[in-house]
Amino acid sequence: MQTRREWGQAELFVAGPLSELVPADHVLRRIDSVLDLEWLHAEVRDAYCQQNGRPSIDPESALRLMLAGFVEGIVHDRALMRRAQTDLALRWFAGYRLDERLPDHSTLTTIRQRWGAARFKLIFRRVVLECVKAGLVKGEIAHVDATLIRADVSWESLTTRHAEAVIVANPAPADAPQTPPAESSAKALKPKKRSTTDPEASMATSNRGHHLEPCYKQHTAVDDYAGVIVDVAVQTGEANEGKQLLDQIARIEENTGLSLRTITADAGYAHAANYAALEEAGYAAIIPPQRSGMRQPGTQRIPARRFKYDAHNDRVTCPAGKPLERKGRATTDNGNYYRARACDCQACPLRERCIPDTAKARTILIVDDYPALLRARRKHDRGWDETARELYRRHRWHVEGVHGRAKTHHGLRRAVRRGLENTQIQSWLTATAMNLKKLAAHTAPARLLTALIRLWNRPQTLHATPLASAA
Repeated sequence: MQTRREWGQAELFVAGPLSELVPADHVLRRIDSVLDLEWLHAEVRDAYCQQNGRPSIDPESALRLMLAGFVEGIVHDRALMRRAQTDLALRWFAGYRLDERLPDHSTLTTIRQRWGAARFKLIFRRVVLECVKAGLVKGEIAHVDATLIRADVSWESLTTRHAEAVIVANPAPADAPQTPPAESSAKALKPKKRSTTDPEASMATSNRGHHLEPCYKQHTAVDDYAGVIVDVAVQTGEANEGKQLLDQIARIEENTGLSLRTITADAGYAHAANYAALEEAGYAAIIPPQRSGMRQPGTQRIPARRFKYDAHNDRVTCPAGKPLERKGRATTDNGNYYRARACDCQACPLRERCIPDTAKARTILIVDDYPALLRARRKHDRGWDETARELYRRHRWHVEGVHGRAKTHHGLRRAVRRGLENTQIQSWLTATAMNLKKLAAHTAPARLLTALIRLWNRPQTLHATPLASAA
C-alpha cells in the first residue's frame, strides 16, 4: 500500500538518547571511548575567573569541538560550528543536546588565545603517553622528517626587504671599523621577501624547480612500531631541518619517557655534527650522506671527498699528493678552509678537472667533525645491511605518509591562522587527532571481544531463574 508522509508536521519530542543516533563504528564514537579529559578542568583553572563573570564554555566541550574538527578535516572554526549544527555525531561528541545552543565560532579563537600554546603541547604529550601505555609506542626506532606548511597569506602581501635599506636607515658609528669593499660585496645579502600580514612566515620551497612560497616548517618524528607521532615542532620555513635533529631527539625521549636506539632521516640531516653527536650518544644513525661534487652539465670537477684528511695531524692532501695549507675559519664558523699553493696547481696534471681556468689554486672546506662524516660515507658506500635498508624503506612510508595524510585529510597543507604560535597549535591538534584515531583503532578489537563475551553470557543468566523456579 502506498503511503505518504506529512512533511509539515514538527516533532515535539525525540525518543531515546542522542547517542543511539550515532553509529557504533563512527570515528568520533571510537575516539570517545579512549579520550580521557578529566584532568583538563584543573589544568586550565588559572585561565578563568572563578569568582565572577559570565559562565564559560565547558573547557572539555571546547577541546572536543577542536579535536572533532581536525579529525574530520574541518580546520576553520566558522565551518566547524556550521557543521556542528547539523552533524549529530559531532554534537554528541562535544556533549551538546539537540535543544542546546552551540557556542559562537569566535569563542574557540578566544579559548586558544587564553590557554596558550603550552597547554596544547601538554594535550599532545598526554595522548602520546596514552599510546605508550596501550603498547603502540616502543620508543626504540624513530623516523624524522620535515615538511612545509603554506602560510595563510596572499601573494599581494609580499614585499621585498633590502639589506641596503636597513644599512642606510641605521648608519654605523663613526668609530666603527671600516669593512673593505671586496669583503663587503662578498657578504652582501640578497633581497628577501616577507609578508606584511604574517612577518613570521619565510620564503621556502621543497623543490628546486618550484618557486618560493611563504611557509612554516614542521619537524615531525614518528615511532616505527605503529606510526604514532611522538614529536612535532614548527619553525620558520628557512630553518634547516638538519640543525634541529639533536633537539628533536631530546623532545622525543621527553614525550615518550623511553630511550631511543635508532634514528632514520633523509639526506637533509646528513651533517657531520649530527653524525658525530649520534655516535657519541650511542644512537644508530640511518641517514644517507649527501652527494658531493658539482652536478652541473659538462663539468668534471674533482669533489672535495677525493682530498685526504688526516684529523690527527690536521693535514689535507689533494689527489695529486700535494698538501693544502690551513687558511682560517669559515664565515659560518662550521669548519676551516684549506688552500693549495698556486705553484702546485699551476703544474698539476689534474688542473683542468680540479679548478676553473680563472682560479689560481684549489680551496676546500673541511667542516667540524669531518671524520664522522667520512665514516658514514664509507659505511653507505660499502652498502647498508638488510636491516638498515628495511628501516629506511619504512622511514619513507611512515613519516612521509604521516605528512601526506595530515595535509590531505586533516587540513595541514595550509596554515589556518597567522603567526608561528597559531601554526604550532594547529600542528599539535592535528597530530593529537591522528594519534587518537590510531589509539581508537587499536583498542576497538578488544572492546568488540568484550561485548561479544557479554552477549554470549547474557542468555545463560536470563534462563537460570525460570528453570530454578520450575524445579
